[in-house]
Amino acid sequence: MGITIRYRESRDKWIVTETHNGQRHQRTFAGNREGEKQAREYTAAREVAINDAKFNGETMGRQPRRTFLEGVERWIDEYDVASQVKAIRPVVAYMGSDVMLGIEAVDKARQMARDLRKQGRSQSTINNHVQVVKRVLNLAYREWEWISQPLGDKLKKPNPKNERHVYLTEGDLRRLLQAIPDSRGDDKKVIALAAVTGLRQGELLSLEPSNVHGGRIILRPDQTKNGKVRVIPVPADAQSWLHDLPFASKKHTIRVTFEAARKAIQRDDLRFHDLRHSYASLLAQAGESMTRVRDLLGHSSLLVTSRYSHFFDSGLDDIGKRLPQLSSAFCDQTATRH
Repeated sequence: MGITIRYRESRDKWIVTETHNGQRHQRTFAGNREGEKQAREYTAAREVAINDAKFNGETMGRQPRRTFLEGVERWIDEYDVASQVKAIRPVVAYMGSDVMLGIEAVDKARQMARDLRKQGRSQSTINNHVQVVKRVLNLAYREWEWISQPLGDKLKKPNPKNERHVYLTEGDLRRLLQAIPDSRGDDKKVIALAAVTGLRQGELLSLEPSNVHGGRIILRPDQTKNGKVRVIPVPADAQSWLHDLPFASKKHTIRVTFEAARKAIQRDDLRFHDLRHSYASLLAQAGESMTRVRDLLGHSSLLVTSRYSHFFDSGLDDIGKRLPQLSSAFCDQTATRH
């Protein structure tokens, strides 16, 4: 980092240039003697300020640099991160307390992904860990203005090759719910709502009466994984369940209830998150577009939703039937050439 002062005759200006981390910041002053005096005083003041700030990372016209840990702490303080705690803890442990928010955090996250891959961890697990860093970087840029570039975009999450493709039919869902006794009241409602709304378990447990508007669930930014508002329609016969919000269920009670139900119908392979996948598959088979399914599930992009692409292909043959039939416009020209 350095500061230079020079007179540019073509512009009749005194120019002070400050260079830091490959980036330049300039300030201009009038080309007369008074302008020169102001430029030199400004340069001297900047040099003093830089020396005073070199321990906290301040640069010309910018806020002090923050650590990744500071970003995580603010994220946790401002948002509901219940669904991501499992990933947040190991990420914080790996990143440490000294990694700065910026390209340093990006590089560290990439190294973390490589290390997890060497350990044989699944791509889904790796993506969940990388998402924690992406989320903090995105908030630091878009909301907190702690960094000046959208560095979260530099972290990619490849589609998992080992992703699950377990989907329940409407009949499967009925049998699963019928296996849950009514005495497990709120647990049963949470499981049923997961199947007809696609909400994550953490999102369901965070629901309050204020989230319900006209037969729809409206999730606030602090309740969603991607930090965006999400609107989800609720089937008419399920809307009465929302009168009991907030649900008294806890993660451990839902786990016990769900595991007992899947055992009763001899489907020990099922996981709670499969209810979300099943919701997406049922929407696709019902004719909803991929963009609509993306929005209802709260996916960050269509790339994530593309895991259900085989369901959207089911109507391709019907497209051909709806196109114009032009074969009658062709004739055997060889018969008319002579």
